[in-house]
Amino acid sequence: MTKGFSARTVRTALLALVLCAQAGLGFSVAGQQESTCEANGSIYYVGEWYFLDSDHCTQCECTAEGSACARTECTSLPAACIHVSHYPTDCCPRCEKIGCEYRGVVYELGQNFQPSECEQCTCDSDGIARCLVADCAPPPCVNPVYQPGKCCPECKEGPNCYADASRGQVIPAGEPVWVDSCTKCRCHDGQDAGYWEGNRLATCSRLKNCKPEQPSTQN
Repeated sequence: MTKGFSARTVRTALLALVLCAQAGLGFSVAGQQESTCEANGSIYYVGEWYFLDSDHCTQCECTAEGSACARTECTSLPAACIHVSHYPTDCCPRCEKIGCEYRGVVYELGQNFQPSECEQCTCDSDGIARCLVADCAPPPCVNPVYQPGKCCPECKEGPNCYADASRGQVIPAGEPVWVDSCTKCRCHDGQDAGYWEGNRLATCSRLKNCKPEQPSTQN
């Protein structure tokens, strides 16, 4: 009985292994054929996972029946994403920075902004813009003016009101005003009931048996 293997026997075994490798077949220790999957120019064994080089969104598993693949669906990026990155090895784009979208404009986190004269907003860390809106009280005059850059109207001529319902004459607030020789009127104060509900007419009293003086005419 000859001990060991001859050189010819070894060469024959090596040649068989090379031929099997070229055929894409694997062998277990017991000599049984083992299934493999070929993709991306590589050989994968049963149970191994891999992504296709030609499509990074497709992931496969090598099974005994062959490759089982499924495509990854990318989730939608946040509407207020202000920095999107596309990496060559990634399937889906990445949102690198979240901001706040308010009326079509995107702001960075922590940013304070004023979209209008009456609003003061902050882009919070959760991506939501939260705003404080000024509540303007009714102006104490009948001819308020809106100034550029200011939210609430101002009474440039001071508080006033209409002398009567005709709204043809404006009198200043404060002390009573004689609108003619027989009629004295006073604007409502801020404390008077009805003032803040938009009452802009003065309270008037008329002297009894008084005839207003007619303006003199000169010939």
